[in-house]
Amino acid sequence: MSVPAAAPPFRLSPAQLGLIAANFLMWGGFFAVIPLVTVHFVDGRGWAAASVGLVLGLRQLTQQGLTVFGGAWADRIGPKPLILAGCLIRTLGFTWMGFADTLPVLLAASVLAGIGGGLFDAPKNAAITAVTRPEHRTRMFSLTSISGNLGMVTGPLIGAALIGLGFRTAALAAGSVYLVAGALLAATLPHTRPEQTAGSGLAGLRTAARDRRFRRFTLVLVGYFLLSTQLNVAVTLKAVALAGPGATGPLYGLSAGLAVVLQYPLLRFVEARVRTRVALVAAVLTVGLSLGLMGLAVTFGQLLACVALYSLGTMLVYPTQQTLTARLAPAGLIGSYFGFSAISLGLGGAVGNVVGGLLIDTGEKLGLPLLPWLTLMLVGVLTALGLRWALKDVPTREEAEEAGL
Repeated sequence: MSVPAAAPPFRLSPAQLGLIAANFLMWGGFFAVIPLVTVHFVDGRGWAAASVGLVLGLRQLTQQGLTVFGGAWADRIGPKPLILAGCLIRTLGFTWMGFADTLPVLLAASVLAGIGGGLFDAPKNAAITAVTRPEHRTRMFSLTSISGNLGMVTGPLIGAALIGLGFRTAALAAGSVYLVAGALLAATLPHTRPEQTAGSGLAGLRTAARDRRFRRFTLVLVGYFLLSTQLNVAVTLKAVALAGPGATGPLYGLSAGLAVVLQYPLLRFVEARVRTRVALVAAVLTVGLSLGLMGLAVTFGQLLACVALYSLGTMLVYPTQQTLTARLAPAGLIGSYFGFSAISLGLGGAVGNVVGGLLIDTGEKLGLPLLPWLTLMLVGVLTALGLRWALKDVPTREEAEEAGL
């Protein structure tokens, strides 16, 4: 009886290091300028807050919509050209924002920035999959997520320092970061040409949409992304109500800081003991329960304790979700499946931004302050149950490796 060869240890290659570093730069550049858009154009220029909200919403809608197709194109030409083109276009978009003096110009610049993001988003995940062995993908996605959280922490600090030199300077600096990220990936990321299949390209999106198991997985995840937006909506509103406007700093700092420190060791601990699909279900359930507990918080310290629990759940969702997406995708259609999976983020994020505020307002009007939190907890429980159902036939990592996935 032959003994299967042991998997090689996880050591980062230049391509993987380049992807991690570039992801840090991308997130840092994004958060160095996007929070300043509201400050500059509403507080500094006196524009209506609704008009700036339209700018930011249009960028997100453009990026998420194009991400679906970006993944399909990656299956045709490979992820590297799309990532590099996306970095260049994002640079142009952010630079143009610095020179915008009317709403139509700012809207056009935000659309251009969104196009750039849509080009590199799903292809970046496809590139991670292509340069990482199946048994190491969960760890690689975790390290990429950590680098993004580091960028989320440092970006606003850099932006706040640059705004003293003017919004244009901050926008130019943020845009140039994407040029650095693109140059780094140009030097380290190989140009992998995907295996061409009859269903690759845009036809790959139809294949993903017709894959009943993956379609269920993607649609159920809408519930999770509805919950994940609440840190920016319902949780922020409660934090400000408990501790004033200055509460947002500790709130976001705790969430991102925990992810930087704990995500990788927590993932290693869970990965060694729990199957990936079970870990995802448990993580989503943790997010839902933590939101329910937030309704009982009467001090800012209690709320932060709930946010810590919330963060433990969210930091496990990204790497497990991405790993399962790669496992479910057929050979040659990795990008299409990652692109199609962006639908859950787009729908969940859009609905969550509206529902979070609506639930808070409704709870206040009815005199039921627990209403939003219990509703969000119920969404978390239903989403966890839905994921358990949607993933019941998903192969384990060992089964997937035997099948060559």
